[in-house]
Amino acid sequence: MGLVVVHTGAGNFVNEENYKVLCKKACRVATELLDAGGSAVDACEKAITILEDSCHTNAGFGSNLTWDRKVECEAGIMDSKSTNFGACTCVSNVKNPISLARKICDKQSSLFHFGRIPPILLSSDGASEFAKETGITLVTMDQLISKKASNTYNYYRSKINEFERMNLIEVGPLDTVGAIAIDNDGNVAAGCSSGGIVLKLSGRVGQAACYGAGCWSQKVDNHSTAVCTTGNGEYLIKTLLAREISCELLNCDCPTTKLNQVFNEKFLKSPLLPPSQEYYGGCLVIDYNSDTNRGDLLWAHTTKMLCLAYKSSKMKTSKFIASSLPDPNQAGNKVIVSGIPFSL
Repeated sequence: MGLVVVHTGAGNFVNEENYKVLCKKACRVATELLDAGGSAVDACEKAITILEDSCHTNAGFGSNLTWDRKVECEAGIMDSKSTNFGACTCVSNVKNPISLARKICDKQSSLFHFGRIPPILLSSDGASEFAKETGITLVTMDQLISKKASNTYNYYRSKINEFERMNLIEVGPLDTVGAIAIDNDGNVAAGCSSGGIVLKLSGRVGQAACYGAGCWSQKVDNHSTAVCTTGNGEYLIKTLLAREISCELLNCDCPTTKLNQVFNEKFLKSPLLPPSQEYYGGCLVIDYNSDTNRGDLLWAHTTKMLCLAYKSSKMKTSKFIASSLPDPNQAGNKVIVSGIPFSL
């Protein structure tokens, strides 16, 4: 028994059908894992690996390329049961970065030899070596470059050469991926995976790998919350948006109203962000009470669209939603918040 929710990023989507098929598959397979006794973090990882394996997303295979045409993936995952968080970044030879993040997350539960504290975040060669040591098969960087990613790179590089200023280019979908899940015990998990923004500087770290920014999950007594975010990584990092949302939802009467308030006050109007900018962001949220077996599935975004899907153990098929702003011209300046109640 449980619930799985996934997204394929916030942005401007041309072909929703690709995301619909992919999201529904990720939900179905992850829910089957929950029904077989898997944990929330198991389901979260499984859903994201399916999203990472698709050429349509900007995560794992198909990740955006850096300015010097390299792949640098990152991912993070958090488990409410253990409160552990694990992440990796600047990884160029791991097919499923979320699985590496999961390994790092699990290692948080015990000290290394000689009392050494295990890492929360590993990067670059250190992350790759850890992956190899823990049984994750490494691949070549070329194996992670999809035709779509290559074409996107060529397009934006040509535009940079033509206009010389990034802000004159209309940026496409921020099609990173994320998932949240809840299991039979009321534990929740959240995770995200990304190839980063198009033409990013080598070594750039986004919100997916940052504690409190890309994902957050916690369980306090009978109340569980899980959040994963997508959008402008630098702004999500500065506002620690995932953690802010989760903590605010623990003490509120109306989750939808509270989510709208948090997005406005702590993102769009945050004093931590540069003024007179467009702030692109989105999130998925689970707010659940294990005493009543009831909760709310919520989503919010300031981009033109956010594609998501969800499936509970009670549902025969996954439900896909392409959420959009009523006025696309307000993208980056206005948030839309939606949600549905659920019971397990």
